[in-house]
Amino acid sequence: MSVASDAAAKTKGPPVWLDMDQKELDDAYDQTVYAPNQPLLAARRRAASEAALKRCPPESCAYGPTAIERLDIYRTAKANAPVMVYIHGGAWRNGTAKDFAFLAETYVNAGATLVIPDFVQVQDAGGSLMPMIQQVRRAVAWVYNHAASFGADPHRLYVSGHSSGAHLSGCVLITDWHEDFGLPPDIIKGGLLVSGMYDLKPVRLSKRSKYVSFTDEIEQALSSQRHLDRLNAPLIVAYGSCETPEFQRQSREFAAAVKAAGKPVELIVAEGFNHFEMQETFGNPYGIAGRAALKLMRLSMQPV
Repeated sequence: MSVASDAAAKTKGPPVWLDMDQKELDDAYDQTVYAPNQPLLAARRRAASEAALKRCPPESCAYGPTAIERLDIYRTAKANAPVMVYIHGGAWRNGTAKDFAFLAETYVNAGATLVIPDFVQVQDAGGSLMPMIQQVRRAVAWVYNHAASFGADPHRLYVSGHSSGAHLSGCVLITDWHEDFGLPPDIIKGGLLVSGMYDLKPVRLSKRSKYVSFTDEIEQALSSQRHLDRLNAPLIVAYGSCETPEFQRQSREFAAAVKAAGKPVELIVAEGFNHFEMQETFGNPYGIAGRAALKLMRLSMQPV
């Protein structure tokens, strides 16, 4: 053993999750540690969204009683169009619907309507994730109930998300729509989950617990991998090969669990992409996520 590796072995702390000590686990749930170009990608996303808002301004509608419960609707010219609900990420504590306007033209030009909801951030909900998922589920139910009013087909409703948005999307996909909303159990026809978290146990052990008030109830209820019996839609799960080890593992094991449960799933590994680069691919019909979304919705890449 070299001097350097010997020193590293001596400084490594006790294992907290798998073979990771606390520092390694914390880093594994902090994507910026593995993506030094994050500020550049964020600046590009902001510029792209500002431009998209000018070219393709959305309609804003309320889906719930509080001020934050609004969603942006980007209509396509195609009548009776499929609709994609995109649930944005941001570590559960930042981001707004308009920050992700750069996605819109991928869908609109292919003949689909895109809906992006806003929802409460965890720090404004006392550290609880439950109000957030309740709002997101309410937004999806609203879209199903009102799709015809904005030219969309409620029977072709899809959900997608990235990062913490993929976590929330996973929770949406295991919703008991009949019990909770009086809707058919299969209102969602497909889901695209990119770079997400599907079991909250290791997340709870990480430094994210400093701003998220995890409980046994929340860990169990919002770990979609534990409720695959409620899954009623085919999935595409994707991650980048340059993401943190935990975001890679979460995606692999979730896809494997879905397959073992006998549910349709495709796993995509994007070679050479980090966490934030995967997010950027949603805004390109030929990108990893953009192509997967159109494939899920069975749409061509040609403008309508």
